[in-house]
Amino acid sequence: MKIVVLGGYGVFGSRLARLLIRDGHDVTIAGRNVRKAQALANVLGCTAMTVDHRADPVAVFDTSPDVVVDAAGPFQAYHHDPYIIPRLCLEYDADYLDLSDDAAFTVGLGALDNDARKRNRRLLSGVSTVPGISSAVAADLCIGLDEILLIDTAILPGNRAPRGKSVMASIIGQLGQTARVWRGGIWRDQRCWSDTRRIRLSSDLVRSARFIEVPDILIFPDFFRAKSVMFRAGMELRLLNAAMYGVAALRRYWPFEVTSRCATFFWGLANLFLPFGTDRGGMRVVVVGRKGATMIRREWRLIAVAGEGPYIPAVCARAVIRRVAQVPPGARPCLAEVSRTDVENAMTDLAVSTHMDEHPSPALFQSVLRDRWAQLPPEIHKLHNVHDVESFSGSAEVVRGASIMARMIAWFFKFPPASTKCPVTVTKTRTDTGEIWQRNFNGKIFRSFCIASPLAYRFRERFWPFQYEMDVVVQDCSIQLPVRRGWFLGIPLPRFLLPRSDSREYVADGVFHFDVGLSAPLGGGLIVRYRGSLHPDDK
Repeated sequence: MKIVVLGGYGVFGSRLARLLIRDGHDVTIAGRNVRKAQALANVLGCTAMTVDHRADPVAVFDTSPDVVVDAAGPFQAYHHDPYIIPRLCLEYDADYLDLSDDAAFTVGLGALDNDARKRNRRLLSGVSTVPGISSAVAADLCIGLDEILLIDTAILPGNRAPRGKSVMASIIGQLGQTARVWRGGIWRDQRCWSDTRRIRLSSDLVRSARFIEVPDILIFPDFFRAKSVMFRAGMELRLLNAAMYGVAALRRYWPFEVTSRCATFFWGLANLFLPFGTDRGGMRVVVVGRKGATMIRREWRLIAVAGEGPYIPAVCARAVIRRVAQVPPGARPCLAEVSRTDVENAMTDLAVSTHMDEHPSPALFQSVLRDRWAQLPPEIHKLHNVHDVESFSGSAEVVRGASIMARMIAWFFKFPPASTKCPVTVTKTRTDTGEIWQRNFNGKIFRSFCIASPLAYRFRERFWPFQYEMDVVVQDCSIQLPVRRGWFLGIPLPRFLLPRSDSREYVADGVFHFDVGLSAPLGGGLIVRYRGSLHPDDK
């Protein structure tokens, strides 16, 4: 098969060219830099072509290729006529693949779908790590689940892996910007390079990752009917992660354009640190879903060693080309066009290992309540069934205590002011260890951090230096939450210094209600009482 690889001497294009030659294809390395193209072609024993596919795109088809793969990018910079190459592929009777990680570009290729079907051609975008590999793996992990609650992907390259300029331009271009993310059944605004998580690929490979926008964010929600979709990436070196955070903060207030020269500058700076870190990197795909009444977490992990991580973005294109005749015609994002097995078979000659496991994944209160969880109505289940982000809105009445002690405590914990009726939003975010609860009373926000207690039917809630342990008492299809123990900076509080909690969650007329009353210790009287109702925002 004749294959032209645009940008075939780049970081990922050169790896793809090597893999395709191993598979016996007739490969032409194409690009503007004749010296680089010819040098690699001499090493690989293939053909080189000098072509500027933006200025003279027709020249790409001088060799009458069967497949054209665009590995050049950056795809977000294809402004004037972004789909000229796939359109010419239709005219010259060739299939088209690209390694785009730009969400808008990848989704936009679908505009050529009707023409591609008529001409029996395949135009696929994102035939790379995302969404190509991530969707293939996610599709496999979703098999047999009744409901998909979360698809969470992370990519963590080793620091010594070479960096592509187009990838660098894509990431830098997002820093400080806001993207739309599907979490908890609604679209939310989220800052790029935020929401840090620690990702464990193995016992000795744990790294930090942060949100960036990739095609998965836009196209997975509908394709998989998932309630939440998340993607994170991270550098191995903390210094580079901090630098990215600094650039994000700078661009938040000074949104400078990331030109080719600017991307080259950042690329050069990052390359100064290539001697540090390791050549180990990897990828993780997690699917959380419901199977009957059980919440299941399935996780697929990939680890690349010996500096072979940069081959991973080329693997999906190799897998697609191996079975391109079986791929249905059309123009679209590369979504589960090959199977997880196809992807793994396309890596057998690489220093790559994969592992998959499955285990129950109950929500916080489900793990706390154990057998008693089933005694609660679905409206309470809904409020506590958190696997990523869930939010609920309603209204509340707030009463504040009048004593000096009550006022000081309410000020310290940022409890809301008195109100006969105010709008309320409660947002719950699942973390690796528990949940973050954020209450917003008409702009007055206070947060707490909740984890399961080692004792059955109890959980712990932390308000900065204070942590309290509460019983979760199930009675008459409702929940009561009395305080049993407390700590200040880890030091146990005597019982007489504990606040009294008269808190209850219940359902009336099919609606979730809350009634939270907190009283100060030492006879300080009422601190705050807020009561009202909430509805899920995803309805």
